[in-house]
Amino acid sequence: MIQVEFAERASQLLQEDKDVIGLAVGGSWLTNELDEFSDLDLILVTKEKISDSKDKMLAYAKRLGKLLSGFTGEHVGEPRVLICLYDDPLLHVDLKFLTLTEFHNRVEDPILLLDPDSQLQEVLDTSTAQFPYPDYQWIEDRFWIWVHYALLKIGRGEYLEAFDFFGYLRMVVLGPLLHLKNGNLPRGVRKVERDLESEDLSLLKQTIPAYDRHTLLKSLKHSVALYRSLRTTLFKDVIFQKDTEEKVMRYLEKIHANEQ
Repeated sequence: MIQVEFAERASQLLQEDKDVIGLAVGGSWLTNELDEFSDLDLILVTKEKISDSKDKMLAYAKRLGKLLSGFTGEHVGEPRVLICLYDDPLLHVDLKFLTLTEFHNRVEDPILLLDPDSQLQEVLDTSTAQFPYPDYQWIEDRFWIWVHYALLKIGRGEYLEAFDFFGYLRMVVLGPLLHLKNGNLPRGVRKVERDLESEDLSLLKQTIPAYDRHTLLKSLKHSVALYRSLRTTLFKDVIFQKDTEEKVMRYLEKIHANEQ
């Protein structure tokens, strides 16, 4: 696998660098799910902080292979990651730059590729990975306002904005909740085609509209029905926004009636 070859070469290149504490790998590598379409998630731990300088990050990235280009991951809330594309072979690599202190806070336990002084292993042995789980109250407090927002866009004929809303809703609410219902980590819509029960996947697919008012409204109704079902199954000690829900659903019916 090209990902394994790249990681092993990176480990060899970095082992003589006195500023490097260690190198680890996460993502699909951990579950033996690497395939030809997988990217590579590397974690480079250094004595001094590197992530405050894009130039320093790029300098390390260029040492590891034929770097075509790279950019930092502010758009996914992680500026410490340099998202890279390498050539010969063409490979996507996410290279996260951490200090040893930062390595303590993690969402998974990576596999160590380079750890000459066992400092990374000591961190793994004395701390626990914590994957972020959705806050059900946070979702409920926002969901009905989001539905109203979608209705405004559909009513005005801004269908592409409505499309973006459905993608966001699946990524932030419906996908994670369905994963939890199926006993998985709430990783957005990652691998839902494989990891959800067929019935649940069918329900999620019903939230994908076509480019017309009728199916947008239909998909919105399916989204609401799916959310209500998941809310009943998963939520505990959550205060439902009943008044907001009632008023928004009345507005949805009004918009839908005008569409007839």
